Amino acid sequence: MKQLFTLLAILSLAQATFSQYEDAADSTAYVDEESNVISETFSSTRIINGHSIETLNKGVLEFRVEHRFGDIGGAAGGAQTLFGLDNSADIRIAFEYGITNKLMIGLGRSKGTGAPYKSLIDGFAKYRVLEQTKGKVPLSLAMIGTSSFTYMKASEDISQVSHFPEWQHRFAYSLQVNVARKFGERLSLALMPTMVHRNYVAADDVNTMFALGGAARCGITSTTSILVEYYHVFSNASFRPTNTQSLGVAFEWITFGHNFTVHLTNSKGFGETQFIPYTYEDWLKGQFRLGFCIGRKFQGE
Repeated sequence: MKQLFTLLAILSLAQATFSQYEDAADSTAYVDEESNVISETFSSTRIINGHSIETLNKGVLEFRVEHRFGDIGGAAGGAQTLFGLDNSADIRIAFEYGITNKLMIGLGRSKGTGAPYKSLIDGFAKYRVLEQTKGKVPLSLAMIGTSSFTYMKASEDISQVSHFPEWQHRFAYSLQVNVARKFGERLSLALMPTMVHRNYVAADDVNTMFALGGAARCGITSTTSILVEYYHVFSNASFRPTNTQSLGVAFEWITFGHNFTVHLTNSKGFGETQFIPYTYEDWLKGQFRLGFCIGRKFQGE
């Protein structure tokens, strides 16, 4: 319950600042003069672990490199591992492309955390259903469908999740509704209800689970911002007691054609099918890690 209270506290704090921005939301946020669309609710297509409301423009190709180190503290961290820098929790390389200004797709490959999967391929499609506009539409809304597949060698131990009796057991899926609003030039908030389904799980686990994500972006300058993101998993009592909730904070820096994010998170894996069901680490025990993401956009004709 304390993690749920954390999410509520973050949203309550953000709500307390609304009065400072509400009157300015339609006047100071960037507004397209022709369409009245308020853009750049978030600076990237991702927040920290999960997706944002944003999509790539038509014809834009983005190359992304994401890396996470080991635990900064706890039994696996400390000075002996240079506070996690000696270890690699996960690495992801991906290409993403804007088919239209509202529809984008992506394909990536991750090393995998090994708990329980390695050698992962992921793909997704995101569609921007609503755009926040000045004085008319108060929110932006996007739908995101993702899938992941592991081609790791199957374990011979039939008690392991990675045993994979059938090839279909290597797949996992997620469906997300991403709702966001920009309040003035500095503050943006998002809610991300997400459903995750895994075709094959342990006997004490569940195939399908629901998580509610919440995120905030606070701009510092026109090119830098602070991000906070939290996902709370809702499940019945049979769900693994070792599972924890994903929490991350980040510093984001935007340059021409590049997006650079440095973050701290207790999650190891990338993508909703990994960080929602497979986050085990506890911030209070020092089990969080440094990570970064570099995105480079290439504009088509």
